[in-house]
Amino acid sequence: MSASDDYDIDDSSAPLIEHLAELRTRLIHSVIAFIIGMVICFTVWNPIFNFLTEPLCSAMAERGQEDCGLILIKLQEGFFVAISISLLGGLVLGFPFISYQLWRFVAPGLYKNEKGAFLPFLISSPAMFFLGASFAFYVVTPLAFDFFLGFQQAGTLVGEGPDGENGIAAIAFQGSAQEYLSLTIKFIVAFGLCFQLPVLLTLMGKAGLVSSEGLGNVRKYAVVAILLLAALVTPPDVITQVILFVVVYGLYEISIFLVRRVETKRDEKLREEGYFDDEDEEDLL
Repeated sequence: MSASDDYDIDDSSAPLIEHLAELRTRLIHSVIAFIIGMVICFTVWNPIFNFLTEPLCSAMAERGQEDCGLILIKLQEGFFVAISISLLGGLVLGFPFISYQLWRFVAPGLYKNEKGAFLPFLISSPAMFFLGASFAFYVVTPLAFDFFLGFQQAGTLVGEGPDGENGIAAIAFQGSAQEYLSLTIKFIVAFGLCFQLPVLLTLMGKAGLVSSEGLGNVRKYAVVAILLLAALVTPPDVITQVILFVVVYGLYEISIFLVRRVETKRDEKLREEGYFDDEDEEDLL
């Protein structure tokens, strides 16, 4: 190998090393932001937990159950509840800064028109996630918890049953704090991710990976996939599953509309630049 070859290798490896160093810097900044958000949420995990239990307490209050307490089954469960809330809160608080770091890493390698196309998706993605999380928390969880609490029953003492028979065993909710938190977070994350569907499909349409016609042709398969998704990510109650199906299918139809708009704008731009001829299109028709 000649000296010129060695020089070419060194010259080509330099940008890669710079990119790796830049990636390491952005990752370190993102991790620091996440840890700071986690520490902040750990110091105020009690108010956050009270906020997350509001749907349950409201559902129990409507049934005349004033005691909204949750129990700790394991000695260390309270600590893990605080850690789970801290992890979720750290991700929420740190996400804007993490997105900014992602943009700072990707933006230098994009052209001006690519930046204009990518930036709206970077902004709309967290907005749609928070919209889905809010929908889950304020609409879905109250309905689901009311459904679950409907399986309780009041008990009677021995000899006070109908016709002096034995009493009826009471079924009362005494939930685990960690199990309740896991279920609530599952709802929030599942709906938040499902609301990313228009963003993902529109971005794929922008890149030419999918088309509105193709999405329309596989609509029946999408219905089956959404039904399976609703069965997997929601508890086994029909109301919640129907709500998730209706919402996600609506988002799928919105995605087809958005991809069609992207295709229309792309065709108009190509027509203006002379790459697309109306006469050729009429001949094809």
